[in-house]
Amino acid sequence: MEAVKTREIDVTNHYIEKMAAKIAKRPVPPKAMVITHGCQMNGRDSEKLRGMLDAMGYEVAEGEIERPDLVIFNTCCVRENAENKLYGNLGRYKEKKRGNSGMKLVLCGCMMQQDIVVDKIMQSYNYVDVIFGTHNIYRFPELLHSNYVTESNIIDIWKDAAEIVEDLPSIRQFPFKASVNIMYGCDNFCTFCIVPYVRGRERSRPPEDILDEIRGQVADGVTEIMLLGQNVDSYGKGHDVNFAQLLHKVAEIEGVSRIRFTSSHPKDICDEVIFAMRDLDKVCKHLHLPFQAGSTRVLRDMNRGYTKEGFLELIGRIKTAMPKIAITTDIMVGFPGETEDDFEDTLDVVRRARFAGAFTFLYSRRQGTAAATMPGQVPADVMKAWFNRLLHEVNTITHEIALEKEGMILQVVPENIGKSGILNGRADDNSLVHFAGNADLLGIPVDVKITRARTFYLNGEIVDGHAML
Repeated sequence: MEAVKTREIDVTNHYIEKMAAKIAKRPVPPKAMVITHGCQMNGRDSEKLRGMLDAMGYEVAEGEIERPDLVIFNTCCVRENAENKLYGNLGRYKEKKRGNSGMKLVLCGCMMQQDIVVDKIMQSYNYVDVIFGTHNIYRFPELLHSNYVTESNIIDIWKDAAEIVEDLPSIRQFPFKASVNIMYGCDNFCTFCIVPYVRGRERSRPPEDILDEIRGQVADGVTEIMLLGQNVDSYGKGHDVNFAQLLHKVAEIEGVSRIRFTSSHPKDICDEVIFAMRDLDKVCKHLHLPFQAGSTRVLRDMNRGYTKEGFLELIGRIKTAMPKIAITTDIMVGFPGETEDDFEDTLDVVRRARFAGAFTFLYSRRQGTAAATMPGQVPADVMKAWFNRLLHEVNTITHEIALEKEGMILQVVPENIGKSGILNGRADDNSLVHFAGNADLLGIPVDVKITRARTFYLNGEIVDGHAML
């Protein structure tokens, strides 16, 4: 297996070099941009795409630019809005490509794993140059080279992949933060979710590969690590290290000061993980734990594998172990067959669990999932009314939790600085904090006293003598 991965990387590097030789002949470097939709794993994939583009000689833009030479759309298919956004962008870029005949349009990511989507693109947007999916991102330089040579559409979609190929060039968003994939795919098959069909079944990376990657990131100046997986708590299948043990091993790496992870699944998180979070100072006290719905009947129809009572008992165990932990969640409104009583169960969970924040969204019918053909599809006006009630409840509690932090001193790592000289960064519990400072503090933990709480962020000021340099 290691020989296969090495061969694949050698092929990738070969085509990076071939593309670099082509691009080096141009009078000015071509400009490229990557537009990312979806989850943090898509974000990590986009870092690799930017890294490969940079290695090929492209000038990679930070945001959208007026006249790009290459545009990659890294797509998401979890909700309909993301798909509609892509089609809208493709229509807009048709005109841009007409004015720049050499522009390349590339589509990748989860949407491309669906045959119906690829068929639609080739029928209605046949000016797209390269299409590939979630399993073969490392082949991007080869596919782009083939498009240049043949001047024809290149489509390369794999239904699954036996190997996990990492070790690709990468451009991180922050010099001091890095995301590291620990596993791919999902085995849960929630009835509303398309992810197992487009990302494949669960595949865990060997622990030593993960640890070697983190050591390399630390050598490059990284101090904060985000461990990524569709369901990190089930990490370790086929290996002798489970997720809790992996957290301990990552914490042992000198130079790592913060460890985060996402996402967890309520049916799989266990006491060993909870205790690892409690006992390891480097592991941030923030847990994203999607519960989706409060009704046990709806949870059963979703195939979530737990009950309302079981979820609340889990929340109790977590908060007993870590009273100050911030728990955030995902909540869906309008699953097929959901009733007013079911929705009231969701509100009850929100009130009793008291989440520090929540991603709330309307049920989105996804072709190919079991829920798409279920009876009792909820009318849009009912869903929207429920959604507004849920949002009010969530935001009220979020603001109350934020108010409790006024006067506290939180350790914050500044990530960005605005034009007005205001820094923003994350506290250990993932609170977003704004405070005055200078760019020299970026990436350096500082103590900040919270002076005012807003619903979605905190204002503060650096405490004299508390900057941790």
